[in-house]
Amino acid sequence: MTSLLVIIVLVLLAVALWQLTKIFDLTQVGASSDDSQVASDNDNNIQGYVMFGFLAFIYIFTIYGLLKWGGLALHTPASEHGLLVDNLMNITWVLIFLVQFITQGLLYWFSFKNRGNKDKKALFFADSNKLEAIWSIIPSVVLACLILYGLYAWNNIMFVDKDEDVIEIELYAQQFKWTARYAGQDNVLGKANVRLIEGVNTLGVDMSDPNAQDDIVVSELHIPKGKKVHFKMRSQDVLHSAYFPHFRAQMNCVPGMVTEFAFVPTYTTAEYRELPFMVEKVANINKLRAEKSIELVAKGGTALDPYTFDYLLLCNKICGASHYNMQMKVVVDTPEDYKKWLSEKTTLAQDIKAAKAAEKPAEGAAPTTDTAAKVIDTVKTVVDTVKAAVAKVAMK
Repeated sequence: MTSLLVIIVLVLLAVALWQLTKIFDLTQVGASSDDSQVASDNDNNIQGYVMFGFLAFIYIFTIYGLLKWGGLALHTPASEHGLLVDNLMNITWVLIFLVQFITQGLLYWFSFKNRGNKDKKALFFADSNKLEAIWSIIPSVVLACLILYGLYAWNNIMFVDKDEDVIEIELYAQQFKWTARYAGQDNVLGKANVRLIEGVNTLGVDMSDPNAQDDIVVSELHIPKGKKVHFKMRSQDVLHSAYFPHFRAQMNCVPGMVTEFAFVPTYTTAEYRELPFMVEKVANINKLRAEKSIELVAKGGTALDPYTFDYLLLCNKICGASHYNMQMKVVVDTPEDYKKWLSEKTTLAQDIKAAKAAEKPAEGAAPTTDTAAKVIDTVKTVVDTVKAAVAKVAMK
């Protein structure tokens, strides 16, 4: 409501200023003025200096933005290929800022230098093959180098050798949560189809497939440090995107098809928490949360919990109303802790078996109240029928 009132006030203010300019124009009726609408030398000089002022604003704001918000960018990557991605990004940023600095300076300088002047005549300049070649060849070469480097990085990241020792994990996306499925001891994921979704089998795993018998389904993702993890991704409903920001990994999850991505974690969760930049960042966040908590408690609210860093798997596609809440905690363990954690999990086959057993009453157990009541009703009905038959025979 406050935003609406602010917008209304701004609109009314703009209308008022517009009316004031019309009143000012009416007061100038009869005064000598230049109505030719042709810019004078003074107008051109003013415009030239204003353009230089705008150029200074661009440069100053760019530098200010880098100093003010540069620290908000992701810091140390937590995967082997992350350095390659960051290098490609940094090269791109440097080129963009360099070209922007030079081209903006030339644009405004030539606009000022060649501003209108009644004593000067414009030079008709049709074309220059040399200039055309310069500003066509140089960008083409630079872009070609960037593209080739990008393809090199992409191939290194996406390549997974068939004989390579990797961990197979499926990421299953649905509105609005993630579920992970581990391939188990055989390291082969069982077949799956959304048509097979039923009860505990929320991923539609084909339990007739021998490879599915040791699959493990979890809601918290654990991966080991120093081991390549091969993710296969499916979506149940709409287009999602599996985004691991700290691992510099992202891949769309498309309904009806399986996409994939692989990376090697280089820091455990505990190690990443101890990095100096992360310690400082967490301390700053908790300082802000403490200040906010004081304000909330004063209003009768609940204080905010302290923040602790965790890796996250996010959805990077706007997939619906609760898209912002679609995330999964990712824990990078040491290889030993990872094996211990995985060994404590039950397989999907065991979960399905347990769910079916829970649905059936235990053999030899006393009948339930409902069952006993049904038996009593049946007995009463039989007795009443027999009595009626006996009475009928007696009457005859």
